[in-house]
Amino acid sequence: MNQRIVVKVGSNVLTRKDGKLDVTRMSALVDQIAWLRRQGHEVILVSSGAMACGRGELRVDHSLDSVEQRQLYSAVGQVKLVGLYYDLFREFGIPIGQVLTMKENFEPGEQYQNQRACMTVMLENDVLPIVNENDTVSVTELMFTDNDELSGLIAQMMEADMLILLSNIDGIFTTHPDDPDAELISLVEPGRDLSEYIQPEKSAFGRGGMHSKYTTASKIQKAGIRVIIANGERENILVDLLEEPENVPHTDFIPCN
Repeated sequence: MNQRIVVKVGSNVLTRKDGKLDVTRMSALVDQIAWLRRQGHEVILVSSGAMACGRGELRVDHSLDSVEQRQLYSAVGQVKLVGLYYDLFREFGIPIGQVLTMKENFEPGEQYQNQRACMTVMLENDVLPIVNENDTVSVTELMFTDNDELSGLIAQMMEADMLILLSNIDGIFTTHPDDPDAELISLVEPGRDLSEYIQPEKSAFGRGGMHSKYTTASKIQKAGIRVIIANGERENILVDLLEEPENVPHTDFIPCN
């Protein structure tokens, strides 16, 4: 069955240990998204990585506060990030379109309708939407909690069948993933509360963490959309999740009817 799938790729998946963009992994994910489209699925990509791109491009010899860093690095990095996606997807003949959005665009009204209409016409014309927060103007209270929240709002707005949150761990565990006694929670039925298992840490290069993924997954599950949390560093993860999910570790939130 052809599905509309939102794929969110986090900063920890797209960056190396030195904080720079991991172009090899980015290329592998593009290969897999191209495969999803060949199977007839519609894909919307919510991608982090602009800040990492910007840091790699600039050498700033004076101090910047956190807002200035966010605005400067994301403004410079977003250009490079989308340029890389453009080149990688062009190898498969896939046109892309950039969607930079803000939290206020998800309030009921004209902006909401305009954004949904824009993304709808892109999908209807086989253009792959690549979504990120407009970090140049979204600061403090205007910001999304992180791209997990953004991807969930996009999944609801576009009435997706599935949201895949790619992190750097396999899913939600009963304790810290480094604990030898930790067990992966593979299936989450509607109404099950996992808050006792959620670690409070945030990701190394992004604003999110497993808490934000769980919050997003629970909310989107209630909206009737299937949510999968999986490890974006695993080879062929997107293909395996669609082809043989029983053979790849992940946490699957079964949607409410």
